[in-house]
Order: sequence, then structure tokens, then C-alpha cells
Amino acid sequence: MSCADALPGHISPVLRFTSRNRKDDKTNAAYCMNLVRKYDYENYLSTLLLPKDARDSVFAIRAFNLEILKIKDIISQSETGEMRMQFWTDAINSIYKNEPPQQPIALELMKAKDKNKLSKMWFNRLLNERKRRLDDSPYRNLEELETYSENTVSSLLYLVLESLGVRCSHADHAASHIGKAYGIIILLRAIPFHSKQKIVYLPHDMLIKHAVSYEDIIRGRTSQAVKDVIYEVASLSNSHLETARLLKSRIPKIASAGFLCSVICQRYLRDLQSADFDVFHPALQERTPLLPVHLLIQRFRYTY
Repeated sequence: MSCADALPGHISPVLRFTSRNRKDDKTNAAYCMNLVRKYDYENYLSTLLLPKDARDSVFAIRAFNLEILKIKDIISQSETGEMRMQFWTDAINSIYKNEPPQQPIALELMKAKDKNKLSKMWFNRLLNERKRRLDDSPYRNLEELETYSENTVSSLLYLVLESLGVRCSHADHAASHIGKAYGIIILLRAIPFHSKQKIVYLPHDMLIKHAVSYEDIIRGRTSQAVKDVIYEVASLSNSHLETARLLKSRIPKIASAGFLCSVICQRYLRDLQSADFDVFHPALQERTPLLPVHLLIQRFRYTY
């Protein structure tokens, strides 16, 4: 007589429970992946090119980022936004106490934390910065934009590196610069969208320097003064990319897989230059059909 026959009341429920857990794990992982695919397609493609054992962790991290990022878009009062941010602050604290809330992203983050020993401080820094920027005020200067990009985009990249098993000061240094470069590109690419909402995030000091008004941006004007603002901001992004590339020989090869967003940066900067720094040019609003190919090439060249 087998053990299963002798103890049906004990063995069968255990088997059913294990099967259900695995099914739930797959469902939670799929939830995170689908969220990234729907709202952050470029980084969805980049994540698919990561080693298989790191993908679920990175999808969870990116889904978490999207979840807190969209709070700003769906709330009408800052108090409501702060409450939603507090939920995720509490969720991260609970995850690091091994008591995650029963929410798909939180459960996947718990798995990622246990598997990769993810640093809690990067989640906290990301949350704190997003909470601080719940209003629609512009950045006061380029330094403030860099700080925001470091605390958000770079923090994500540090978590991606940890998911890849990379703990290296040179890789972190490169991630810091790439995060700043990508954060600036995110701002530039979103200008046409935000201008339709009558929102301007461009650094105030740059607008003053080139005598550009908020009205110029909101109305989508393409004067030389507006182009000069865009050129100066874009140049800072390019400078961060170049600095990161100087560190290429000092970082583990696998770390470059976490830096595929540099492809997005470089291609946008090239296209922006071709459009004479007219950030409202229609060609810049189109999805790049060859992006998957460019990402694939970069991935297997171990470069960024």
C-alpha cells in the first residue's frame, strides 16, 4: 500500500495546496508582466531579453513602479494620492517583515526580495520621491530633474542589477548615470502629452535662461528659443550616457543587460537631433518599429 493510499486525508490536500500555490504564483507573475506590457512596452521588451531566472523579479519591480506612477494620473486630490502612496509604503514594510498584503504585485515582490535579497532602501527612495512629486510643479532647475531621475529611474536600475546578481560599485555608478539620462528622456518625450494637459515640467531655470514662457510650451511653439531649451536639456542626457559608457570595461558583462534603456535614450536623442530639436515633431511621437531588433543587437553585444 502506498503512502498516498494509507493517508489520503493528509497527502492529497498537500498536493492540491502545492498545485494551487504554483498556479497563484504564475497568475501573479502574469499580472505583473501584462501590466508592464500594457503601460511600459519598451521596458517590457527589454525585460524579455534578461536571463530567464531574473525576468519575473524585474517584471514585479517594474509593475510596482507603474502602480505608484499612475497614482498621480488617477487622483484629483493630493490627500488621496498620499493615501495610495501610504498603502505601498506599508506594503513594502510588510514585505520586508515577510507579511505581504494579498495583492499580485506585492506577492511577486516578496518572491523577488527573498530570491535576490533586494535592498529595501531603493523601494523607499522611489516611493518618497514619487510622493514628493505628486503635484504638477515644474522642476526648479536641471539639478532637481537629475535628483528626481536618480531617485526614481536609477533606483529601479539598482534593483534590476540586484535581480541579475550584480553587486558592483562600478555597475551602480553606470546605473546612476543611465538612470539620469533616461529620466531626462522620459521628460522630453512626454512634453507633447503634458502640454495638451497644460502642464509644463521643463526646468524653470532653463525657461528663464532662454526667455521661454509656459505658454510657449503649452501651445507647442517651435521657436528657436524653445529648441535651445530642448537642446540644452537633451545634451545633459547625452552627457550622462557618455559618462556611463566610460565605465563599460569595469562592470560585469551581464550588467549591460540591465541597461537596455540606453538604446531608447540614444535612439530618441538621434531622432530629436534629426528633427532639429523640435520636440513636437510628429516623427518623434511614433513607435520605433525596429526597436526590438536594436534591443536584441545591443543585448548580445553586451554593450549599452
